[in-house]
Amino acid sequence: MNLPQEVVLAQPRGFCAGVDRAIEIVERALIKFGAPIYVRHEIVHNTYVVNDLKAKGAIFVDTLEGIPEGSIVIFSAHGVSRALQQEAVERGLKVYDATCPLVTKVHVEVAKLAREGYEFIMIGHAGHPEVEGTMGQLEGGIYLVQDLSDVNKIQPRQTEKLALVTQTTLSVDDAREITAAIRARFPAVREPKQQDICYATQNRQDAVKLLTRQVQMVIVVGSQTSSNSNRLLELAKRMGTPAYMVDSASELQDAWFKGMARIGLTAGASAPEILVQQVIERIKQISGVTVRTMDGVTEDMRFPLPKGLKLEGDAEPERSALHVRAQDAQP
Repeated sequence: MNLPQEVVLAQPRGFCAGVDRAIEIVERALIKFGAPIYVRHEIVHNTYVVNDLKAKGAIFVDTLEGIPEGSIVIFSAHGVSRALQQEAVERGLKVYDATCPLVTKVHVEVAKLAREGYEFIMIGHAGHPEVEGTMGQLEGGIYLVQDLSDVNKIQPRQTEKLALVTQTTLSVDDAREITAAIRARFPAVREPKQQDICYATQNRQDAVKLLTRQVQMVIVVGSQTSSNSNRLLELAKRMGTPAYMVDSASELQDAWFKGMARIGLTAGASAPEILVQQVIERIKQISGVTVRTMDGVTEDMRFPLPKGLKLEGDAEPERSALHVRAQDAQP
């Protein structure tokens, strides 16, 4: 069969600033306070990352029930409801909040506008922890829209003060289409001054659009639970390119590469670069490919850590393979 000749790497790909910050919060807490450190929900949606932190002493829980009083608990990058924040206080837990600052921005906007009497429409996926956290900033008056069919089903109590917010990891194209339908039904709806979909989600989706023009197949490195990784997979397919998502190099199937001379490779914002490099090595075992990184945006965003995680000498924790940036990796 015809074997792959080139792997084209998307730029940017992999970790965003919010994911890198969340992981560093857990690692610093483990160094400063020792195991166990409790983490409410997966810190980010990636199997490799979660297993790595488990091995270092992190305990992942879905509820706060059963966590001993005085324990340290970290809220995941997706954010949590006000009720969960209050429960942590009542249980006497020491909280470090790893919520992505871009998610927090949405929470702050919801709280501010709610005080002004607004109700909300949220575009997002039911059951996703970010959606639960954002909708949980209020006791009511926020309505979830998952797709176009939902737009005509929602019945706000009033439309004079109605605001729109979105999950930060949505498909940019889908969100734009749903927003247009919401605007058509509710012309006075207040939209965010800056879109809620985060810069990293936008950049990775833009990169995949460019990537699909250069390759015959796309592989997305990411976990099934990762919203942004799934959106990259859907986008590649929508662009007419065969695409697959893998959690690790072991999931690659030789049959995928038959007749595919040029392979595109990207990674969701919660997938570490080490997994990308392992996929490249696996493809090289199939065929002696060359590796090229396409031109694209170089991200240098970095978010500050919560107070209380300063280490002796202000040294950062030893930087593991989790923190290798895509732009620093050597194919």
